[in-house]
Amino acid sequence: MKRFATIVLRLALALWLVLAGAAPASSADKPFEPVSGQAGKDVVWVPTPPLLVEKMLDLAKVTPRDFVMDLGSGDGRNIIAAAKRGARALGVEYNPDMVEVSKRIAEKEGVAGKALFVQGDMYEADISQASVLALFLLPENLDRLVPKFLDLKPGSRIVLNTFGIRGWDPDQVARAEDPCGAWCDALLYIVPAKVAGRWRLNDGEIAFEQTYQLLSGSYVSAGASTPIANAWLNGERIGFTLDGVEYSGVVNGDTIQGSVGGTASWQATRIEKAQ
Repeated sequence: MKRFATIVLRLALALWLVLAGAAPASSADKPFEPVSGQAGKDVVWVPTPPLLVEKMLDLAKVTPRDFVMDLGSGDGRNIIAAAKRGARALGVEYNPDMVEVSKRIAEKEGVAGKALFVQGDMYEADISQASVLALFLLPENLDRLVPKFLDLKPGSRIVLNTFGIRGWDPDQVARAEDPCGAWCDALLYIVPAKVAGRWRLNDGEIAFEQTYQLLSGSYVSAGASTPIANAWLNGERIGFTLDGVEYSGVVNGDTIQGSVGGTASWQATRIEKAQ
């Protein structure tokens, strides 16, 4: 289904290019109006249905404490909707005409002070301060952005329209109800802490292996190795079972602190990061 949707987007681009070539010269004198399927630097623009915009922001639990960004922000609808929820929001859009359209709509909707837009390349944009990314991009666009995604603060939320990140299972999926029409699936990814590597725990070492939020590993003490079970990551929070005892905690850089068995405390210190 998603492969078919990708093909549809590309066909829309081809059709737009044909129509653009056939447009009369006088159309250049008309005020710019965005058209679904119009060409962009890296992806065609297809607007997200309003119902899905709200579903995406609901899924990401956007609040006034958030800083929301959209890369390839188009007419600014994700950013404007986030600003209406009180969040600070910034859209990065390569097409300067679309940037101006977004600014006019934000002004009309009364959120120009919170919904900001800049012209720029989404791959070069500084997203380090974002707590939420609300995006509608193709898998190949997302592939290039994954390293930046993983450098976000653990617990940051990435919410996507329809197309997921290859190899990274979403933490949650939701669907906008009818009459959404096309493009109705929202996918939520929570940026996990980076814990892969070796950690000192009690009188032994625990080695974590990590694939996004999926976690496995083993504990070695006095020459004996014991696998961990039921391991999970949710942002900066971590949990696993060792010898039938449940450990939970919070990752803070090179330390993990939490409770074991629901009562006693535990702490682990990183010895070596995974290469």
